[in-house]
Amino acid sequence: MTDYVLVHGAWGGGWAFDRLSADLRAAGHRVVVADLTGLGARKDAFHPGITLATHVDDVVAQIEAAGFDRFVLAGHSYGGMVVTGVATRLGARIDALVYIDAFLPGDGQSLWDLTGAFEHDHYIGSQKFSPGAVAPLPGLEAPILTPHPLLTLLEAVRFTGEEAKVARRVYIFANAWEPTPFRQFRDRVSVEAGWDYHEAAASHDVMGDQPEQTLAILLGCA
Repeated sequence: MTDYVLVHGAWGGGWAFDRLSADLRAAGHRVVVADLTGLGARKDAFHPGITLATHVDDVVAQIEAAGFDRFVLAGHSYGGMVVTGVATRLGARIDALVYIDAFLPGDGQSLWDLTGAFEHDHYIGSQKFSPGAVAPLPGLEAPILTPHPLLTLLEAVRFTGEEAKVARRVYIFANAWEPTPFRQFRDRVSVEAGWDYHEAAASHDVMGDQPEQTLAILLGCA
């Protein structure tokens, strides 16, 4: 049995992992689908002061509450920022760190640093009528999505040395989504030693478009 922790992306919720979490449990594993403050099931807790550190704290607390010692940690999209932050605290306990079409920050980098003018204009433009909140990006709008806290996109990850203790690193790149901010990470990890690299014929919703492939990759981390 392997323990899994799944972290969703911006504007989303744990529902993004409904099928994947069910399939992992059916295979005999334990799963925590993280609930992030102000999003998804906790959208009513939204406030402008939510930071990236808030979401890292959320995940660490839920790991401890579940009693997980060692675990596989996976993040989708913005969730890559969160799981990297968790790795700076609990890296020695992480059997595999999986980025599912996700942001992959270096030391001292924020999500703002990893995006361009299109995203920046949208983040700032969202502040006109809802300070502290960012609406879903154009093209991603859906009734199920909710505003995302701005400060989580501005706060940097700071490495501690703990993240270097992660046993294994995996990256899944969705090659059928444009425009994508994740090609920069594909170009890096596909040639850098120490990474297991996969491509999915999928939109950004890798888990929904390629559920069998996503499941197989996660099970391969067990």
